[in-house]
Amino acid sequence: MTRFSYQDFKGSFGDDPRPLSVVHLGSKLCQEEVFSSNEFRYWCFLIREASRFHRKQWEFFFMCQSLFKSGALKPGMRGLCFGAGVEPLPAVFASMGCDIVASDQAIEEAQLGGWTDSNQHAISLNALNGRKICEDEKFATYVSLRTVDMNEIPEVLFNSFDFCWSACCFEHLGSLEHGMRFVELSIRTRKPGGIAVHTTEFNLSSNEATYESCHLSIYPRRDIDALIDRLTCAGHHVVPVNWSRGSGRLDRVTDLPPFGDEPHLRLQLSDYECTSIGLIIRRGRWLRGGTSESIPVSDL
Repeated sequence: MTRFSYQDFKGSFGDDPRPLSVVHLGSKLCQEEVFSSNEFRYWCFLIREASRFHRKQWEFFFMCQSLFKSGALKPGMRGLCFGAGVEPLPAVFASMGCDIVASDQAIEEAQLGGWTDSNQHAISLNALNGRKICEDEKFATYVSLRTVDMNEIPEVLFNSFDFCWSACCFEHLGSLEHGMRFVELSIRTRKPGGIAVHTTEFNLSSNEATYESCHLSIYPRRDIDALIDRLTCAGHHVVPVNWSRGSGRLDRVTDLPPFGDEPHLRLQLSDYECTSIGLIIRRGRWLRGGTSESIPVSDL
């Protein structure tokens, strides 16, 4: 396929750290249209990356903008990151005054999974601020590192956080069901009314056949719908998913192995065309007697 850069397609943009407008995203698939927004370039600026047509950068943008929209990114708020690796978001949120617990699997498990070889495991706290996004003293004050098995979240973390997030992690937990169970358990780490934002692999090719293994599972819509039903029945609130695949030029381009740097919004995994999907979930507010208080979707 023909390779080109963000600058080739969109032109050059200078640093643009203007205050954000409160743009509502909602749960959705990765789409080309957001890559032209000032909000996208703003968050790229904060994570110290040049804007790219890459779905991983879209995931960071999606989580940042969604948490910003929810009001979670304020001084004194407490956040939990699952599968932190060396991603820049703990440092970004700490720079905003949020108290962050960055979690990752044990080093032995990461080595077996090959995550240390690809530099995708949080070996040390300093590695999470390698880009110097946050002042060192402030980072040390607001960020801590903890070992967490995403399949067995410890109860000590329950009911403790205002928000949590994970970037394309739960598809690696062993099966489709393992990933869905993680999302359900992750909600218990939040205080009533708290926000979770998760991204994962989405199957664009089929709603029936998919790829599932102990190392990687690709979620078709049927399983995302089933997860939403389970969360809703438990009294939680999922922002409705915009299932549009997008109408931009790059929404019709599929990156093939060996994958290049960009454009990389769609990719071929096994027999399936895939992209990223982002889900926004608010924990229900439980009242006496076990019922849950209704929280309007418009408030998310």
